[in-house]
Amino acid sequence: MANEPGPRPSSGGLSSAINDGMTVDECDSMIQRSLRTPMVKFLKEHLEKSGCNIGTNFIKAVHCDKRVSGGYVRGEGIVVCSNHLNIQDEVNQVVIHELIHAYDDCRAANLDWSDCAHHACSEIRAGHLSGDCHYKRELLRGFVKIRGHEQDCVRRRVMKSVTANPYCSEAAAKDAMEAVWDVCYNDTKPFDRAP
Repeated sequence: MANEPGPRPSSGGLSSAINDGMTVDECDSMIQRSLRTPMVKFLKEHLEKSGCNIGTNFIKAVHCDKRVSGGYVRGEGIVVCSNHLNIQDEVNQVVIHELIHAYDDCRAANLDWSDCAHHACSEIRAGHLSGDCHYKRELLRGFVKIRGHEQDCVRRRVMKSVTANPYCSEAAAKDAMEAVWDVCYNDTKPFDRAP
């Protein structure tokens, strides 16, 4: 999720300023490049092996009013928030993170996104498996910690996402995250181990 200030008017069809993110067209082009990366290809392949077909319009660039980088919605697909992203790596990370949610939704017949524990589990997996919390990304966010940074980052990002769920108070989100942490953090499917 983005931490930048809310969206401001963009500069038409031209490349946007850093704090304004990019245009939907620029983001669409980056999504197309993202689809050719090994990690995205791997996740798409495993989604299809699990019986979830991804159509050509499954991942869409949109202008978002909420201060998020993207999201997954069951039955609709993935949205990538162009106005909160600036570079290819950010787009790749959002696509990978959200594809992990799509994979979880596909493989778990009873996943209920309004259940704080279910939501927390998918967020733990997405944060851990996507590379969102790689130490270089954490340094760029201003978090400097050598030991234990990855789990701290995953916990921080899980809390941010799950507390945004209207069904989950901060206390419920924290309790849910702690209750499912070990099982979900160690569940690396479809990978053999955390990438």
